[in-house]
Order: sequence, then C-alpha cells, then structure tokens
Amino acid sequence: MKTRHTLHGAGVLLVALLAGCSSAPPPPDWKMNTVSLLEHYQARWLEGDSRAAELALEKSRAELSLTGRLDLLARLELAACGTRVAALDFSPCTPFVPLAPDAAPADQAYARFITGDWQGMDTKALPPRYAGLAASKDEAAANRAAQDIEDPLGRLIAAGVLVKQGRANPATLAMAVDTASERGWKRPLLTWLEVSRQRAQAAGDAPAVAQIQRRIDLVQGQGRRTP
Repeated sequence: MKTRHTLHGAGVLLVALLAGCSSAPPPPDWKMNTVSLLEHYQARWLEGDSRAAELALEKSRAELSLTGRLDLLARLELAACGTRVAALDFSPCTPFVPLAPDAAPADQAYARFITGDWQGMDTKALPPRYAGLAASKDEAAANRAAQDIEDPLGRLIAAGVLVKQGRANPATLAMAVDTASERGWKRPLLTWLEVSRQRAQAAGDAPAVAQIQRRIDLVQGQGRRTP
C-alpha cells in the first residue's frame, strides 16, 4: 500500500507519542485516524495530488483538535512541512509558528533542522537519522551522512536541507533523483530532475541536459509522441 513507509522525522515522533501499550485497550479513534491521515497526506503530496493531500491534512488537524494537545498539533505541522522539503519547497512552516512555544524540545530542534539554519540548534534532540548529518564537520561528510539515511523520505529531506545550505554535491542530487524515481514520487522527482538539468546546463553538458529533459517529459506525460 503506497501510504506505508512514508512517515519519518516529526511523523515518526508523532506515531511514537500516540502509540499505546500493546497490553492496553485499543487506542481511541483519534489516534488511529491521525496517523492514517498523516500517512495519506504524505503519500498524496509526494505523488503530486495537492487537493487530496490538503484534505487529509485538514482532517488530521481536526482529529488532534479533539484532544486540546498543542504539542501534538505542532508535531503534525512539522511533519507536513518536513515532507515538503523533500521536493525543495522551503516555504515557511507558518502553521507551526504559533505552536512553537508548546512544542517539545525534539520538535523545536527538528523545526530548526528543516530550515537549514542550524546555529544554536540542539543537535542531540534531533531524530537519530539526522544526527550524523548535523554533526558533520565538512561538506563531504554531510553529503555522505545524507546519502546513508535508510528511510527514503528522510534521505530526500536531508538532501533538500543540503540544497538550501548550498552544500549538496552531485552524488546527493543523483541519490535524490534515484530515491524519488524508485518510490514513484512524482512531485520530488520532477523537482530534483530540474535541479539536475540546471546543473548540467551550467556545466555545458548538452547530452546530459537532453537526457534529463526526456525524463522530465516522460514524468509529465509528454513522453509519447504521435506518429
């Protein structure tokens, strides 16, 4: 099922916080619904279906509003914003701002991480998958750390942060393209292909530009030619 294996970062933290003891009674509906809707949001957004994604996100917000838990709502908003970074969407995480004072330390650290502004960030509070990247001493180590992240969405977000910082190398770009392609995530795939095309164009590599453009055309549904 496509909605599985997409949660990461703040999303994983949200699931952990919502999870109950296995010996306890079944969790209330709002917990199950919130996790399912967040997964649905991430999958639909990555596939390029903005309308379905936003509808799922609104429903997940409504589920959490039943609890009055501002910290959980903050975590949900960060999960959504982090997902967008996977496609190099660096628009401000506006819904998180009024919730920041109620956010847990781990979420405050993650909020700093996805902005790419790490000065003063509590790196020890970050999800473990990003610890190596945040602790990297040089650009090469940072790129290797991003490429070594096992979770596909986590890799794309880490790569996106490196792009924002101006530190992503060609291997990281190739990794991001391959990751999005393997998962069938149209939105980030088109974005990363375009970044790769622009770099190839700047380098004067005409064959690479043409090959990347053919891939972009195919993803956009322009690959078939009428005889």
